[in-house]
Amino acid sequence: MERWPWPSGGAWLLVAARALLQLLRSDLRLGRPLLAALALLAMLDWLCQRLLPPLAALAVLAVAGWITLSRLARPTRLPVATRAVLITGCDTGFGKETAKQLDAMGFTVLATVLDLDGPGARELRACCSLRLKLLQMDLTKPADISRVLEFTKAHTSSTGLWGLVNNAGHNDVVADVELSPVATFRSCMEINFFGALELTKGLLPLLRRSRGRIVTVGSPAGDMPYPCLAAYGTSKAAMVLLMDTFSCELLPWGIKVSVIQPGCFKTESVLNVGRWELSKRLLLANLPRELLQAYGEDYIEHFHGQFLNSLSLALPDLSPVVDAITDALLAAQPRRRYYPGRGMGLMYFIHYYLPEGLRRRFLQTFFISPCLPRALRPGQPGPTSTQEAAQDPNPNPGPSPTAAR
Repeated sequence: MERWPWPSGGAWLLVAARALLQLLRSDLRLGRPLLAALALLAMLDWLCQRLLPPLAALAVLAVAGWITLSRLARPTRLPVATRAVLITGCDTGFGKETAKQLDAMGFTVLATVLDLDGPGARELRACCSLRLKLLQMDLTKPADISRVLEFTKAHTSSTGLWGLVNNAGHNDVVADVELSPVATFRSCMEINFFGALELTKGLLPLLRRSRGRIVTVGSPAGDMPYPCLAAYGTSKAAMVLLMDTFSCELLPWGIKVSVIQPGCFKTESVLNVGRWELSKRLLLANLPRELLQAYGEDYIEHFHGQFLNSLSLALPDLSPVVDAITDALLAAQPRRRYYPGRGMGLMYFIHYYLPEGLRRRFLQTFFISPCLPRALRPGQPGPTSTQEAAQDPNPNPGPSPTAAR
């Protein structure tokens, strides 16, 4: 028996009316994304017609069409006008490219760098307008942070401070937690968490006054147990939780908080193979002898090589991250999370919805393939048996009297 066609037609009329309205307002573009969305809706309609009662089919198709068109709509942007933004970590990578783009859009950009005479600072001076101000800041030094806070307060008194982009980040070791020095965890936390926390708190009076934005560059390593990135990932996880807390607490003040979780991109720090080689040599030179014997030098070499191989697949175009930061600063309703980068949607789907074993296997396949420590390989004495043999003065005793009875 044929299904009554009117519910489906009613849903399509609703979708068509909204699409036409968005096209007239220039909120929607004719292109592949729209055509793909319509094709998926047609497939959904076909399924609903066969599996659901008429009214349920109408509701499902109408809601799916409304959500799809909402996702495809181009966000409403606020005018740049005389807005001022402070960006940290502009020596290289995302920070430098974001500073260049925001300056070109007309922002007053305060860009912090570690070295005022470094190549990144020279490039920004050469290609940006006189509105851009370069500030030297090391997030591990409270005096540097205080100086930047005073400068920002003095130079945004007329325009106000619209946004803070916490971009500066640090990672200097690729190793298991047991092999990573505790000092590495501390250095990551000092820069990626405590320094950013101190700067953000210091700028909150300015941001509250402007009802502005806080944008923080996080990392998927802060959400997922990436092999060999525990020190970096732990600091990023702490930072993201802090931003979520700020998002709730600052909502009454009108401040919007966003976190960017980018995939792997070819920034200067990623491409600096010499830095990673030096880090590996320092790790091997300072490992306790017992740990080096248990894991093996070849284990560390394997993970180092796999890490460098994963970096070779990094994306060269940084614009998705820069565009996400820009949207978080200017969208009337910015997202709380942005995931720029190829395959990020699939990665987070696997992380949130698949069993733990499959999640772990995916990360190992995608990032670093597993390798057994030396002490766990077949034919090698395990750590427990080795310790017991060392402690037992008589490894082959005869049967005890109790056992003989």
